Amino acid sequence: MRFLIAEDNQALGTFLKRGLEADGHEVRLAADGQAAVNSFFEEAPDLAILDLNLPCLDGTEVLRILRSATDDLPILVLSARNEIETRLKCLDLGADDCMMKPFALAELRARARALARRRRDGNLVLRHGALEVNRIEHTVSCDGRPITLTAKEFALLEYLMLNRGRAVSRATLLEHVWKTHPEAGTNIVDVYVNYLRCKLGGAADTPLIQTVRGHGYAIGLRL
Repeated sequence: MRFLIAEDNQALGTFLKRGLEADGHEVRLAADGQAAVNSFFEEAPDLAILDLNLPCLDGTEVLRILRSATDDLPILVLSARNEIETRLKCLDLGADDCMMKPFALAELRARARALARRRRDGNLVLRHGALEVNRIEHTVSCDGRPITLTAKEFALLEYLMLNRGRAVSRATLLEHVWKTHPEAGTNIVDVYVNYLRCKLGGAADTPLIQTVRGHGYAIGLRL
């Protein structure tokens, strides 16, 4: 899943980013309200985590802008303000949930999963043939058989499934899955594609993950 985190506390923002990325999610971190709004309109996230005390634009104003742009985006508000009035105002402005600081990362993860489950979006459970990728629960099955993947294997499969029907270059995968410079001299993409092929199985002559010469890899591409 793609997360947008708006948090001006650098240490906390980095902690949240690393924690969610360890689960295989893609995270964009914004240090102020205007950056959060800009990031949202550049690439819509699947879920937003929004601190209230933001510079440039206050968190409540960011909440108002995001909610006016979409009714579907789950928004989780983080706040050090304990007043009931603050929580009520956020909920009235369209927040789906509020958490008080300090909080446990495990609880934030659980609340984010709960919010994602409520969202009516076909992109949260990805299917191709007998393959099913649940982006909320972080589970994969093929022909009803559960498949255990590492966080990076899941992120790679998720990205290919989100772009199914199109060839994705190695450079694009390095940039979006490994957060590495596209021109880095590494064969890590090929190595992980082989890991996935071994775990997903399938006929040798028709692998689920296709190699597209000169372009990269694809799922569901009509050659």
